[in-house]
Amino acid sequence: MKILFGICGSFCCHKSAIEVLQGLVGAGHSVTPIISENAATLDTRFGSAGSIVKKAEEICGKSAVLTIPQAEKTVTGGGFDVMAIVPCTSNTASKLAQGTTDGAVTMGAKAMLRNKKPVVIGFASNDGLSASLKNIAFLLERKNFYFVPLKQDDFVNKPSSLVCDFHLTEHTISAALSGKQLQPVFRAPLSKGE
Repeated sequence: MKILFGICGSFCCHKSAIEVLQGLVGAGHSVTPIISENAATLDTRFGSAGSIVKKAEEICGKSAVLTIPQAEKTVTGGGFDVMAIVPCTSNTASKLAQGTTDGAVTMGAKAMLRNKKPVVIGFASNDGLSASLKNIAFLLERKNFYFVPLKQDDFVNKPSSLVCDFHLTEHTISAALSGKQLQPVFRAPLSKGE
């Protein structure tokens, strides 16, 4: 399978995203990383600027797509089967819901949708059950968008926070290629320590 793998700036989830990426490549899939500007350029307490780019390129053995022109060129003629955006921030989900194309990842998604290919969203945000809920609902109803099943990651301290179950990414991709949403979309909350 030929996968376009988007990584956005939910920095606390980058370690999980890298594990998903390693699993996909380890399973024999051809994976091309496409990384948002924020994920590629900002230093955070979770890592230095560019570290996610370097890790993704090492795992995939390919240069990361980092700009709108690169995304348009790479994705339009790339013959990708599916795009997975893991993690997908509330900011990116909002842009996808509104059709905003202002970076490499959103351009990649636009090109995939133009080619009638599935876009799998591995959502991760502290406002999933508040400000971003309308965008999740909107995208669930749109053709060719599929969600990696979601859980509340800390329902006591962050009751609005939703994070995808990263372990289900490959299963979600397989279901999406058959035109199906992996069910149930909303899973039991994570217990402390999970």
